[in-house]
Amino acid sequence: MMNNIHSPLKRLSLAEEVAGRLQELITSGKYKVGQQLPTEPELMAQFVVGRSTIREAVKILSHRGLLKVQQGLGTFVLSQVPAGEALSQRLQRADFADLNEVRYLLEAKIAEKAAIYRSSKDIERMKNFLKKRFEYAKANQLEPCIQADISFHLAIAEAAKNEIMRDMYKTVAEHIKNSFLVRYTDTNTFIDSQECHDALLQSIVDKDPKSALVWATKISEFSK
Repeated sequence: MMNNIHSPLKRLSLAEEVAGRLQELITSGKYKVGQQLPTEPELMAQFVVGRSTIREAVKILSHRGLLKVQQGLGTFVLSQVPAGEALSQRLQRADFADLNEVRYLLEAKIAEKAAIYRSSKDIERMKNFLKKRFEYAKANQLEPCIQADISFHLAIAEAAKNEIMRDMYKTVAEHIKNSFLVRYTDTNTFIDSQECHDALLQSIVDKDPKSALVWATKISEFSK
């Protein structure tokens, strides 16, 4: 078994290379769901390969759930997301608006559940991160402020006592952090939204899920 570690890596076949390039065109939106691919001769000319290579590449992408071959009609894009693609990989390709929308949905439900299930220890953690968030925001320390903001919301996710939602939020939050670092140049937005965050925390302290949902929704308006 150990000898396999030193065996040479398998080189991609020509069909796999073509499949990879076609997949990039599909996932980037060049070819959209429902759209028909160019004909075999056109693809042969585009990639400078033979018919058998194109057919094998199409077969590979069909197995990945990206293409569907309809006899007599052609080959159509079935999905822009490969079957079994990891969530983290998919989020890496998402634009900010889509990513933020997923974040809003998660934060709203998480806040609601946290208001029901939070413990005194959860509250202390939230208070600590929210205090740091405001201190970094006033000092215009952008990256620490963003991290404190994310840590605050992660503490709420922990308090919701739903491991699946917590893990999903952790994955989304990592990509949100990267987006925020590109999107913001100062901490003004974080200062402006501090009162809403304070109100959200108070709703959770008060065990008021309806109020928590309202404030979590209002917070989402600051980062559109």
